Amino acid sequence: MSALLQAELLKLRTTRTFAALIGSATVVSLLVLVLGTTLSDFETEEDVRAAFAGDFTGLFILLLGAMGMAGEWRHKTITSTILAAPDRLRLLVAKAVSYAMAGVVVSFVITAALMIVGTVILSSRDQVTLDSATLLDIMWRNLVVSAYLGALGVLIGTIVRSQVVAIVGILIFAFVVEFTLFGLVPDVAKFSPLNGAPGGVIDVSFDGDQTDLLAPGIAALVMLGWVSTLFAAGAALLRGRDLT
Repeated sequence: MSALLQAELLKLRTTRTFAALIGSATVVSLLVLVLGTTLSDFETEEDVRAAFAGDFTGLFILLLGAMGMAGEWRHKTITSTILAAPDRLRLLVAKAVSYAMAGVVVSFVITAALMIVGTVILSSRDQVTLDSATLLDIMWRNLVVSAYLGALGVLIGTIVRSQVVAIVGILIFAFVVEFTLFGLVPDVAKFSPLNGAPGGVIDVSFDGDQTDLLAPGIAALVMLGWVSTLFAAGAALLRGRDLT
């Protein structure tokens, strides 16, 4: 498994798509933070927590995972990949873990950058800042969510073999379907896979209403349930699919 995982990590970090999406995540995250901390007043610690939790790694690693797995079918590399690793279940595990690890590493770097830049700006404006314990609390939450979304992206790409369908489907579900659910049935939306459960772990609601969130422990269990369900579905489809 270690050799297979190393191969997947090498494949991941040497693609131009990875560099482009991670660069985009960094730019967007820092731009949103700088504009927010420069133009807005932060009167409470919750305001600062929300700003420092604004790490866009999760969204981009989710898309990257879906593109990476679905791309194996689009570019006809799935055959050579499985010939090199005939155990399809182990291959799926390696891909999911590799993207989860990438999410952790990138999220750590981006979140640390957000905290440093944000703290400097807020301090210069005599606004509220956070102590180190609170910063560490934000950090681990961001890392867990990014790891989860990286793995989830791979599983979505396994089930939906078209890159276009996977990407469009993710964006519509995340920004249309789930947001609509939060407006209409928030008690259901809090269990959703892309905004609901991850929001519970991060402890930041997209609309600022904390009552829309699950407790972090329950949210983590819900995320585990989503990964387990999609992994089972993806593994079954991957095992039964013809490679030609």
